[in-house]
Amino acid sequence: MKSTLTIFILFCITLSSYSCKSAKITNEQHYYAVKKVVDGDTFWIDDGSAKGTKVRLIGVDAPESRRTGRKEIGFYGKEAKQFLESFLQDKRVRLEYDVNMYDQYMRVLAYAYLEDGTFLNAYLVENGYAMVLTVPPNVKHSELFLKLQQNARIRNKGLWGK
Repeated sequence: MKSTLTIFILFCITLSSYSCKSAKITNEQHYYAVKKVVDGDTFWIDDGSAKGTKVRLIGVDAPESRRTGRKEIGFYGKEAKQFLESFLQDKRVRLEYDVNMYDQYMRVLAYAYLEDGTFLNAYLVENGYAMVLTVPPNVKHSELFLKLQQNARIRNKGLWGK
C-alpha cells in the first residue's frame, strides 16, 4: 500500500511539472513578420515556410477590396486594405487563437497583436476599417468589438462616416 501511494505521488509530481512546462510553451510570445496584406482582415505571415501562412482576423469583417467569385468590391474595401498595408508595413504580429484555429478555407483564425501591444482586430473596428463579425465558437472578444463598433458609428469613423 505504501509503495502504491509513493508511486502515485511521484506520478502526480511528474504530471504537474509537465503541465507547467506545457503552459510555458503555449504562453511564449512569437512574433511573425507580415509578408503581404490580402484585404482589410486577411494577411500572410512569414512563419519560416516557403509560402508562409494566411491569417484571417477573428471577430471582424472588412469590406471586400477586390472582386472574387460572386463577391463584389465592398464600400470602403479599398481604403481598409490600404490602411492595413500601411499600418502593418515592416511590422511583426503575435497571434492568439480562440476555439477554432482554422476556417473552411484552411486560413489560420487569430487575434493579432503588434509588438507595441496594439490589438489589431480591435483597432480596425474602433477606427471603422472593419465591422464586427461574430462566428461562434470564436467569441472571446465579441463584447469588446461590439462596444468599439458602436463608438465608431457614433463618431462616424471610417466606413461609418462616408
